[in-house]
Amino acid sequence: MTASTPVAERPVKEPKRQQRFDEGTGRLAATLLSPTLLVLGVVVLFPIMAALRDSLYQSGQRLDENGFIVKGSTFVGLDNYTAIFKGETGDRFWNAFYNTSFFTVVCVILETALGVAMALIMHKAFKGRGIVRASILVPWAIPTVISALLWKWIFQADGIANAVIGTQVLWSTEGWQSKLSVVIADTWKTAPFIGLLVLAGLQTIPAEVYEAAKVDGANAWKTFTRITLPLVKPALLVAVLFRILDTLRIFDLPFVLVGAHKNSVETLSMLAYDEAFNTRFGPAAAYATVLFIYVAVVAYLFVKILGADVIGEARAKKRGGGRRKKNGNADTAAARAVVAAGAGPGTGGNV
Repeated sequence: MTASTPVAERPVKEPKRQQRFDEGTGRLAATLLSPTLLVLGVVVLFPIMAALRDSLYQSGQRLDENGFIVKGSTFVGLDNYTAIFKGETGDRFWNAFYNTSFFTVVCVILETALGVAMALIMHKAFKGRGIVRASILVPWAIPTVISALLWKWIFQADGIANAVIGTQVLWSTEGWQSKLSVVIADTWKTAPFIGLLVLAGLQTIPAEVYEAAKVDGANAWKTFTRITLPLVKPALLVAVLFRILDTLRIFDLPFVLVGAHKNSVETLSMLAYDEAFNTRFGPAAAYATVLFIYVAVVAYLFVKILGADVIGEARAKKRGGGRRKKNGNADTAAARAVVAAGAGPGTGGNV
């Protein structure tokens, strides 16, 4: 018998792992964004922490319990926050809180309606569209202080506004007229911003969607409510969110247009500025902290309730990109189904 030589087993090659097209992009993005995040931490996070610390102290000269003058900063805990809601300070705070909320709600609603109308006008193809787009965007390009000075000249006693309405209105005094002047000036200044973002959303809508709606007999209103608004919703929500956050911090426009210490237009930012201007840095930091919390809560509720999650929607669209490539007419078919559900007889429209 002869012993057989054992045959060495051939190594089995493991199948190569297929790399995803986006593999490693997360680490690369983190590396590229790290300098920006560092700068944001220095210019944003550090001031916030410093304001929180200052809100727990009182600085300057004051009398202690024994009647002696105390200089410097003294730790007072939450006294600056509790003092906000007491006595005359509380009345002034709630008045500023109401003015801030009033300007935010009224101005954002008016700016959204006018901004969408501006976007629809700028999106139309007509002769002289470039001039119309430039003229609509001019107010947004003007600095806020310059805009406030311009409207202050318009609203003065012998200004253009009183000449147009044919009566004498003191726009810069206490009363509803001062609120109205701020609303008009802010709407004129920032409605083009919403129009610009909505216009960008309109330009991403395929023309085939409107053609399908026209074939199905949808009129202009059905096309606008069932196609245009749903498809521009991400851009519109981002624009509205930016305007809400900006209006909640409104300061320079009412400060320059109407003036300081006016109960009709005093906002939380103006109240915090007034405290800091009078070297009451602790209460000023407390007002600023309350405003910061107010803005953060409003932004969180806006995103959660209305779904202004543009990043999440973009990821969902990326994951569904392969399916859309297999059926290039999916968007058109979906639009036709939506329009067919509520379209009535009438002439087709293209909004």
